[in-house]
Amino acid sequence: MYSPQRRDFMSVTLIQPDGSGCYNNSKSWRRRSCWRKWKQLSRLQRSIILFLCTVLAVCGVVSFSNLGEHWKSLTSQIEGVNEGRDMLGINPAHPAVLPAHKEAEDLDGTLPKPAPLPQQKLRRPNKRGPPNLQPPPDKGQKLEDNEQRPDEADNNQPIISWRGAVIEPVQTLAPSPAKAQEPTRAPPQDVPEQKEPVAISERQEAVIEAFRHAWSGYKQFAWGHDELKPISKSHSEWFGLGLTLLDALDTMWILGLKEEFREAREWVATQLSFDKNVDVNLFESTIRILGGLLSTYHLTQDPLFLEKARDIGTRLLPAFNTPSKVPYSDVNIGRGTAHPPRWTSDSTVAEVTSVQLEFRELSRLTGDEQFRKVVDQVTQHVHTLPGKRDGLVPMFINTNSGQFSHLGVFTLGARADSYYEYLLKQWIQSGKKETSFLEDYIQAIEGVKKNLLRKSEPNKLTFVGELSHGHFSPKMDHLVCFLPGTLALGAHNGITSDHMEIAVALMETCYQMYKQMETGLSPEISHFFLHAAKGSKDIDVKPADRHNLLRPETVESLFYLYRFTGDTKYQDWGWEILQNFNKYTRVQSGGYSSINNVQSATNPQPRDKMESFFLGETLKYLFLLFSDDVDLLNLDKFVFNTEAHPLPVWTS
Repeated sequence: MYSPQRRDFMSVTLIQPDGSGCYNNSKSWRRRSCWRKWKQLSRLQRSIILFLCTVLAVCGVVSFSNLGEHWKSLTSQIEGVNEGRDMLGINPAHPAVLPAHKEAEDLDGTLPKPAPLPQQKLRRPNKRGPPNLQPPPDKGQKLEDNEQRPDEADNNQPIISWRGAVIEPVQTLAPSPAKAQEPTRAPPQDVPEQKEPVAISERQEAVIEAFRHAWSGYKQFAWGHDELKPISKSHSEWFGLGLTLLDALDTMWILGLKEEFREAREWVATQLSFDKNVDVNLFESTIRILGGLLSTYHLTQDPLFLEKARDIGTRLLPAFNTPSKVPYSDVNIGRGTAHPPRWTSDSTVAEVTSVQLEFRELSRLTGDEQFRKVVDQVTQHVHTLPGKRDGLVPMFINTNSGQFSHLGVFTLGARADSYYEYLLKQWIQSGKKETSFLEDYIQAIEGVKKNLLRKSEPNKLTFVGELSHGHFSPKMDHLVCFLPGTLALGAHNGITSDHMEIAVALMETCYQMYKQMETGLSPEISHFFLHAAKGSKDIDVKPADRHNLLRPETVESLFYLYRFTGDTKYQDWGWEILQNFNKYTRVQSGGYSSINNVQSATNPQPRDKMESFFLGETLKYLFLLFSDDVDLLNLDKFVFNTEAHPLPVWTS
């Protein structure tokens, strides 16, 4: 039994070979001792020890080889980091061309991207604007299933309007349970080489400041809602989908507003849900939401935006379930049902023929042909319809019969305008391969020249009027000021040169629609004098038409004319317009407001509403107008939808 008191001891004495009895740690003694012990081992023991030593030696050689490869890889990574630091301007040997704003440094290299491309290269921080868009992916690529999205409450009454002009309330319903969606995988892309950046100008800086001011009001008083009401410091809803935020996503990227874009992306990722029992307008949702998401996907290569684009695109498809395949104007994106307006079974021609760019691009990206199929059916149907006049189309089309209605009325203004724009742009989008679009476009412009083009008195301004049952009206919507830019774009792409001559003349007229007003801002509708009148003005404005909605069409055309002619007067005209926006529509607490009276410099009568297109289009086109970088959204590579969202020209 073990006893804690008991102690056993063992004495060990180390004896040297010489018998001295004292241990000596000499190397020679240790060698003799080891050899003696080795000789005492059996042959089997010695063989085992030799085998183990051989194995250890082989392992050591292999480990050393792997260590060398790891060291080479680590060296390569360090060199890549140093190169990236140089390209980002961190290395003092690569200073920025212009000092960047603290709140608006360049996005690339600093903004985290959920799924960056392996080949994507960094850009220098002094170049604002998007990287070049990428070539098309293979059509065979498709998307996968997505997780459910959280519901978003919808407590406000949506509004339907013609791009902000004609307002009509629409029914709002309670949210429905969320449905599972398919996620979107970003197709592999090749990123082209970047050229040396072009410094932004002082005028571009002024646009950035204007955007920040507008965004500050939206962020403070309307975050996540459709539209800002800057006077009352509140918000209004149309669809309840964060319309202003979605419309402005690509503008923030192009302007280099890193922090603003990051916050907006976070809202899209965590708060945006299309699974809402709410009616939306097919046209407005397509050009603003679907177009904005597709554009932002192309600029950022962030698959989140393509995933959301497919979601909303799929939810809009029920609008095409009509007897004629001409889509209804309204669709409930939660219930999957669609219907015409309550007061008519008609849709406007512009609405049904100006969703093609977006749906066609969505099919190309996802490989799902149903999006392209439904819009191509509409295009082919309208192409064959009777009731046109020299290529001009009436304003309305019946969704049951598929026939034009309200025959004999022709305009390039509201309800028909973007039909003509999308004829040209679909031809360009296709890489100039689908020539039927070009044929219809050229025929329509000939119809404009024959039936609608006139000159005013006393200054001989060229304008586009309207035709009603053979009667000409010298009425021109501000919306028609898209036409100079579209004509110039066509001329740039090889259409007859007289289109550019008309574009230049119409551009002067659209500028005079601003210049001849007391505020320097254009009315919604102008009437032109066909005969000499008292005074020097060519333009008459009716009391009901003298409002300004912060529209983009004139600055859009200024951008095209400057890009294609290089004439700096177009930049100067745009600068005047921006200054007048700041003078008469800017709200001190944040945001810009539409105004009721462009003819009163002392009391322009703010309307307390900032349309989403002010951020999505107007400020974007001003920024591009003031840029001398022709590769900033190169017009040979990109085509803008009617809400100023750039989409790629197809290369195959």
